Amino acid sequence: MPAVKSPSVEHPNELRVQRQELSPIHLLERAGEVYAEWPAVSDGDRRFTWREFRSRARKFASALRADDLRKGERVAFLAFNSEPLLLAHFAVPLAGGVLVAINTRLSPGEVAYIIQHSGATKVFVSPELLAVLAEVPPTIQRVVLGPDFEALLARGLDAPVESWLTSEDEPISINYTSGTTGRPKGVVYHHRGAYLNALAMILDHRVVRESRYLWTLPMFHCNGWCFTWGLAAVGAESICIPRIEPGPTWQLFDEGVTHFCAAPTVCTMLVTDPAAHRLARPVRLFTAGAPPSPTLIARMAELNFQLDHVYGLTEVYGPFTINVPNPGQGALPAEEQAKLSARQGVPNPCAGEVRIVDLDMNDVPRDGATMGEVVMRGNVVMTGYFEDPEATARAFHGGWFHSGDLGVQHADGSIELRDRMKDIIISGGENISTIEVEQAVVSHPAVLECAVIAVPDEKWGEVPKAFVTLKPGASLTAEELVDHCRTRLATFKVPRQIEFGGLPKTSTGKIQKYLLRDKEWKGRDRRIN
Repeated sequence: MPAVKSPSVEHPNELRVQRQELSPIHLLERAGEVYAEWPAVSDGDRRFTWREFRSRARKFASALRADDLRKGERVAFLAFNSEPLLLAHFAVPLAGGVLVAINTRLSPGEVAYIIQHSGATKVFVSPELLAVLAEVPPTIQRVVLGPDFEALLARGLDAPVESWLTSEDEPISINYTSGTTGRPKGVVYHHRGAYLNALAMILDHRVVRESRYLWTLPMFHCNGWCFTWGLAAVGAESICIPRIEPGPTWQLFDEGVTHFCAAPTVCTMLVTDPAAHRLARPVRLFTAGAPPSPTLIARMAELNFQLDHVYGLTEVYGPFTINVPNPGQGALPAEEQAKLSARQGVPNPCAGEVRIVDLDMNDVPRDGATMGEVVMRGNVVMTGYFEDPEATARAFHGGWFHSGDLGVQHADGSIELRDRMKDIIISGGENISTIEVEQAVVSHPAVLECAVIAVPDEKWGEVPKAFVTLKPGASLTAEELVDHCRTRLATFKVPRQIEFGGLPKTSTGKIQKYLLRDKEWKGRDRRIN
């Protein structure tokens, strides 16, 4: 029997027989055939099948090329969740470009910076957001979604678009971070990572062809955690809504929505709305952005939501880990189940590796108590920060991506967050997890949500302060809440100060602790760990 020869590295074309560069754009080409007449997208009163959606993507891509788009050229979108923004996730990379989906809640100056820094030559914009482009140079081409966008598509061809992709490691998108400590950084995703994380999301979220996915998560946020691409893998339907409103969202749940993603604060908004009720059919939910409290998890279960807790960052394409229940966990008391479900879990099937390490990059004991930094490496780690080699080198120190999150690892390998490194409170030499304190606060039945930060203290250096929002119609004094926390926390962890009121949030529902911290520490220096 003749020896088996390996492909020659001098003739890379020989690899084509057994290799296709991984890219999520292939998922749409397949969906246009396999799921041709199945519903792909609902956007208001507009409906598209997968065949129609693929046709529009091809037309969009060919129109971009007809406008002289170059390979690797950045194309920006400032748009609410909609069919055109979903379409761009396929059409822009299909044309050879790189998608830059921009946060719709940024200021004109921030949007102008992102467009300038990314080098985008075109920006597609929702009509309601045109004013946000006020500081963008007039040399940047603007296309308003609506008639102008449809006219551009009409110039395109409904035919396969020749791929310019030569390596799955080429960039597919740039996602800009929130920039809470300076200018936002551009996180570069590659085709390979987008493809693999898209499949992981569909697998872990248990999405199938009959699923109807509701776009409560902004598509500009980590490219919608890669669900923008992943739904095409199984032919599931996207239901686009420009913004989340609790009443209409509950109606959509009753009308057949099966899956959605949301931050814990969005979940809190839903479960405390007057329209909240136990659903006749279960709805699956991915939640991330901040650790959900056991109290919230238990309430979601009561309303027939099947919650999966995931964890990640923009730099790792959104969710990197998922909480996987252990055998027999479902037989435990509800409170214990919720506590276990609050852990961040283990890497998803396509992600890679996660560790909890000390300052010398040594693994901490798997005792569920020793804290260290969460570090990751693998398939769904960013290429780096766009045109920022110094920040990239810092993030990849030691050959791992440094998350800046502090956590512990349990004996079963699952990780559990304790805090952001910049959020941990060191009071009199003792470490205090703000997450632990927050969970104690929100366990009070009158509390809707809270944020805990360190505030300066003459004796202890810094102590916990809780900013608390009460449920509508509820009343509670600071003394009553402190007494409640004393039953759940060591004395030194109990909040020394309580402030009632609303909380500042990002467009994805994450509480902006830095705004609270800046106010409390104004004029004073605070050591950041």
